[in-house]
Amino acid sequence: MVSSQSDIHAVIKQETASVSANGMYRVRRVIESAQGPTIRLNGKEVINFCSNDYLGFANHPQIVKAFKEGVDKYGVGSGASQLVCGYTSAHRLLEEKLAAFTNRDRAVIFSSGYMANQAIINSLLNKSDMVFGDRLNHASMVDAALISRASFKRFQHADPVSLESILKNAGEVKKMVVTDAVFSMDGDIAPLDKYVEICERQNAWLVVDDAHGFGVLGNKGAGTLEQYSLSSKQVPLLMATFGKALGTFGAFVAGDEDIIEYLIQTARTLIYSTAPPPAVALATISALDLMQEENWRRKKLEELINYFRKGAKKAGLPVNDSETAIQPLIIGDANKATKACEKLLQKGIYVQAIRPPTVPKGTSRFRITLTAAHEQEQVDRLLAALQELF
Repeated sequence: MVSSQSDIHAVIKQETASVSANGMYRVRRVIESAQGPTIRLNGKEVINFCSNDYLGFANHPQIVKAFKEGVDKYGVGSGASQLVCGYTSAHRLLEEKLAAFTNRDRAVIFSSGYMANQAIINSLLNKSDMVFGDRLNHASMVDAALISRASFKRFQHADPVSLESILKNAGEVKKMVVTDAVFSMDGDIAPLDKYVEICERQNAWLVVDDAHGFGVLGNKGAGTLEQYSLSSKQVPLLMATFGKALGTFGAFVAGDEDIIEYLIQTARTLIYSTAPPPAVALATISALDLMQEENWRRKKLEELINYFRKGAKKAGLPVNDSETAIQPLIIGDANKATKACEKLLQKGIYVQAIRPPTVPKGTSRFRITLTAAHEQEQVDRLLAALQELF
C-alpha cells in the first residue's frame, strides 16, 4: 500500500524506468510545421510516412480557407454542448451532407471517434445484452464494450467462423457485433459481406468503424461499406472519423432516423461534451466536397500503394499483406523497433515505431502510411532506407 507522497513518486519512477528498459517509453515529438508529405521535426525537414492524412487534406488551401471563414463567422468555440447552445447551422449542414453521402437517413457528429464508439455501445446496450468484437478492434471499441453493462466476448481476427460460433452460443439476447472495417495497425479489411450474412442468420446488429476506409475506399470514397455495396439495413450503424482522409477533426455516426435520434437523446458523450467548433464543421464540409471533386487523389494513392508493395517485395522487406494505405512492417522486439525508428530519422525519414499495448507483444512494427500527397521519389527513398536497415 502507498502510504505517502514520497512513496507515490518512488513507485512512479520505478514503473517508468521499467517501461523505458523494455523499449516501451513513448516520446511526443514536436512538429514545427503543418502536416504534409514532409514536416519539420526538431528543426529538420523529414519525409513523413506515419500520418493518417491519406488524401493530403490537412493543409489543403481550400479547406484552410473554409476553416478561416468559419472562424470569422462563428468564432473559435461552440460555447456549449449540442443540446444546449452549441449546435449551429454549420453542424446541421455537415450532418445532412454526411447522411446523403453515405446513403443513410441521418447522421450525428461527435468530437472524436472514441466518443462516437462510446455513444453507440453504451447507449444501445444494457446489462442483459451482449457485444461481440474482433480481437484486433480499435481501443475505442474495446474500451466502450468493457465499460458498458453488456457482456463482452471477442472473436478471432477477421474470422467469420469464429464470429458465428460465439453468436450461436449467445442465446436469445440482444446481440451487437462491432468491428473495424480497415484495421488501423494491420491495414487489412474485415470480411463485412460475410459478417452481414452471419448477423442476419443470428439476429445480431452489425456496427462498423470505418475510420480508415472512409474517404479512401469505394467508387466515390464513401468507404468500405460502399466497396462492399452494403445498405443501412445490412449495417444499421456506421461510424467514421474526419481526422484521417478528410484531414480535419471529429467523427460521425450514420444510420436510420430513429436510431440516430435515440443516440442524440441518450449518448452521454454527446450530451455532456462541448460541441465541436463550427469552423471545423465548415472545413469538413469543404473536405467532403473536395474529395468528391478530386477523385484522382484516391487513384494516385492506390498507385502509390501498389508501387510501394512491389518495391518492398523486390527488396525482400517483411511487409504484411495489406492493400490499403496502412503498410505494416513487423520488427518484433520493441527495443529493436525504437532503434530502427531513430536510424530512419537520421536518414530524413519519419516512421513511428508502434509497440505494445497498441499491438500484441512481439509484433512491434513500423506502421508505414502512404498518402496522395507523396511522390514516387519519396517512396523510393523510403524503400532504400528500409532496405539498408533490414
